[in-house]
This record gives sequence, C-alpha cells and structure tokens, in this order.
Amino acid sequence: MLHLYNTMSRSKEVFEPLNDKQVKMFTCGPSIYRRPHVGNYRSFLWEDVLQRYLEYQGYEVRRVINFTDVEDKAIAEAEKEGEDVAELTGRVADHFFNDTGLLRIKLPPEIPRSSTSVDQAVELIKVLLDKKIAYWHEKDVFFDPLKFEGFGRLYRLDMSRWPKEKKRFRRDTYPGRRWNLGDFILWHGRRDGEGLFWETDIGEGRPSWNIQDPAMVTKHLGYRIDIACGGIDNIYRHHDYNLAVIEAASGEEFSRYWVHGEHLLADGKKMSKSKGNIIYPEDLLQDGLTPLHVRFYLLYGHHRKRMNLTMGSYRKTAEKLDAFRKTVQGLLDLESAAASRKKPEKAASELIDGFLEDFKAYMDDDLRIQGAFDAITDGVSRLGSLKRDGRLTAADRGKIEENLGRIDQVLQVIFP
Repeated sequence: MLHLYNTMSRSKEVFEPLNDKQVKMFTCGPSIYRRPHVGNYRSFLWEDVLQRYLEYQGYEVRRVINFTDVEDKAIAEAEKEGEDVAELTGRVADHFFNDTGLLRIKLPPEIPRSSTSVDQAVELIKVLLDKKIAYWHEKDVFFDPLKFEGFGRLYRLDMSRWPKEKKRFRRDTYPGRRWNLGDFILWHGRRDGEGLFWETDIGEGRPSWNIQDPAMVTKHLGYRIDIACGGIDNIYRHHDYNLAVIEAASGEEFSRYWVHGEHLLADGKKMSKSKGNIIYPEDLLQDGLTPLHVRFYLLYGHHRKRMNLTMGSYRKTAEKLDAFRKTVQGLLDLESAAASRKKPEKAASELIDGFLEDFKAYMDDDLRIQGAFDAITDGVSRLGSLKRDGRLTAADRGKIEENLGRIDQVLQVIFP
C-alpha cells in the first residue's frame, strides 16, 4: 500500500482516498509574473510522478494545477516592464508550457487562472462575511484568524504569540519564511487610478492572493480533496491560509493529505533574483545533455530532502542515466536476443519480475524514486551479465521491454 508523509500529522500514513478509485489532487502552480526556474520545476516533477504513480496503481486522478496571474507582484512587474498584465502573464505561461513539454510533465486539460476564478472568490468572500469570519475595512475585506478554530495547525503555529491589538496585513505576499501575526486580506477594493479590477456583487476590486487558490480549488475540485501539494515554503502562511478559508466556508476538512517538497539549492544557496543565481531548464541543456537528463536529475533524490545543484553532480547523474539506458538497449537488441537461448531461465525471470516488485516497494514508501531506480539498475546490470553469457531468450526480451515500459509510464526517463 502507498504510504505518504503527511505534513499535517508529521508522519507517514497509508494513502486512503475519499472515494475508492478516484483521487482529487491540488498542486500549487506558478505565479506567472516571472518564469519558473529549475527549483520550481523540481516540485512540478515530483508532483507529476505522484500523479503518474497513482494512475499506475489504477486510480483516476483529477488534478488541478493553477496559474496565479493577478497578484500584486504581477501588477508591479507589468508596470515595470511597461506592458499589460495579460501580456506579461501570457508570455510567461508560454514558457511554462514549453518547459513542461520538454520535461514530460503531464498537465491537466485545463489550467485555471486567478483571473478566471474571480466569481468563485467573490462567492467564498460572501460566505465568510455572512459567517462574520471576514469583515470590511476601508474598502478591503480581511479574514480574522481568531474566528477560525485551529488556525495555523498545518504549520503548528503557536497562537500564544498572537498580538492583543488588531493588526492587518494588506499586501498579497510578504518575503521570507515568517508569519504575519494578524488578519490577512481577501479582497482589494478598487482605489482611484487602479486599472485592474472587476465589477462584482461586493463592489469593484480584485481578489487577493490568499483567496485565489481557494477559489480555483473549490471551483474545479469542490471543498474536499485527497492531496494538496507544494513546496516547503507554502507551510509558511500560504497553505494554512488556504485551509482556513476553505474550511471556514464549508465546515469540513479540506485535504486529507498535505505533501511538501524541499528546496533545490544552486551551489549551496537558495535561488533568487537578487543573488543572480537563477537557473532555467535551458541553462542545463549543453554539451549533449537533454531535457531527459534534467528530468532525471531533479527526480533522482527524495522530494523531502534538500538537493544542491552543481554542474558536477548534474553531469554525474546524467552519466548514470546514460549508462542505464545503454544497458537496457543492449538487452533489447533483437539480433542478440534471437541468438540467445530458447528456453527461459529461472534466474532471468526472477530478475525481470523483480523490476515491478522493487519499483512498487520503493515507490510505496513515500515515493523513494532514487531507491527504485537504483534497484532496477542493479537488476538490469545482472541481466546484462546473463545476456553476455547467452542466457536470455527472445521471450525475456519482450518481458523486459514490457515491465520497464510500465515503470516508465511513471518515471518517463527510460525510453525516448
């Protein structure tokens, strides 16, 4: 059975969806005011593998990955570049679609945007206002965390630190991994001169970042889902805000499992524009290295452990994949297989069947992709020895291709 580390409980738990064979899964997508870098794609990749592995196990996965396109940062960046917000975010979205295609990341048929979910954001705000969990202040709407029992429980926020005096945080996002101890904004009422706004039942304005994800999730998946995913930074404010908004509106548990991935560092440092160490996927496509090398490198390590990207480690991991694929191609060589034995051997059959057994054992243990790949590599290497001794049959070749093909439905790095 699949076990996932649940951030909410701080432990590995057996995965049991709400419905027998259907999984609802939300994975935080990019804020498309700026291009995602390879650290962002590391998150998108392990989430991709999680979806593919659930499907491998026979689940039907309904997944939402979203575009945040009308937050404060998008507006500020568009003004800085002297272009319309839609032009800016459209250009960044095109980069994302190109990169995800190269990296073989499966995307849902439709990707909702903040700008296409304003109606649902307004409906959520109206419910929260009616329940007096949200309130108006100077044209804006704020959420009062003290009105929601259990606020901050995902992060395990110490509510004894909460200030006695009323504090409000009006900006969409704040830098750093810290908490804003006070009320957070849900709706930006339109001020004079502001060009980006919607006319709604609650007046002119735009939804804040804190209501955008809840609007997109509930509009497309409903108020209860199985898995919520994202980077580790999201446990600071963002995911607890999402949880509070949705559960305050519905009165039900929002997500059964919360899965978070750690940072990708660049030469030991967190990637940031201010440090000038942002790396994009195309920066790793050099000297014969391909998108499959990038995909494999970003997956070859546990998602809950930090990874430090260096060109040395990247090339070494790429060589590991190349050596593996070369051995696999040797095993699948028809001419050699036809010249081998006609009668299957038990040793070969056990190794070939072991591919699926090892893969499942490691993947069921909180998606241990590296362990799964290394176990399969060992089996492939031992089969290579049998082949050199003329101890493989054409039937073995077919079974090798079949089993590795099934595994590659998930990993997407073995075959072209």
